[in-house]
Amino acid sequence: MFKKDLLKNKRILVTGGGTGLGKEMVSHYAEHGAELYICGRRLNVLEETANELKEKFNTKVHFETLDIRASKDVDDYIERIFEEGPLDGLVNNAAGNFISPTKDLSHKGFDAIANIVFHGTFYITHSVGRRWIESGHKGSIISILTTWVWTGSPYVVPSAMSKSGLNAMTQSLAAEWGKYNIKVNAIAPGPFPTKGAW
Repeated sequence: MFKKDLLKNKRILVTGGGTGLGKEMVSHYAEHGAELYICGRRLNVLEETANELKEKFNTKVHFETLDIRASKDVDDYIERIFEEGPLDGLVNNAAGNFISPTKDLSHKGFDAIANIVFHGTFYITHSVGRRWIESGHKGSIISILTTWVWTGSPYVVPSAMSKSGLNAMTQSLAAEWGKYNIKVNAIAPGPFPTKGAW
């Protein structure tokens, strides 16, 4: 459907790019010639994915551990990437979730999800977007939502609240950053038959 070199010379960062949906997206970007950056909290899966994609698609895949909940670590990581050259795309895929009746949910449990999904995604988006605006470089952001942003769902209140915040961020930044040639979109692909989903 797409030309194999469609993304040649494009540099794309995918958070949570070592497993699941992130790995699937990274694989397609690699297939179409992109230079990739993947981050996550587990070095072994990042390295495994990077080596697999390099061998299969003969493309550059940079990987590094990163906890997106730590704003300074996020900004330092993005700065290191931009020192080599600007990104062209960002996929906000990193997330966390667990099933729990809301009445049994602890504040720490709520924070564990909100700090990754809500705060962490903003830190990455802000760090990349600010550099694009300062340098006049156009870019594209895709954030992964969940369908319960619109439908609601029992037992996933922290995720539903946080992902709803990302939906609001997407609409707000699309209006605010469009004048800088930065496209901001979000998708809610629904459940995928990956290991983490089941």
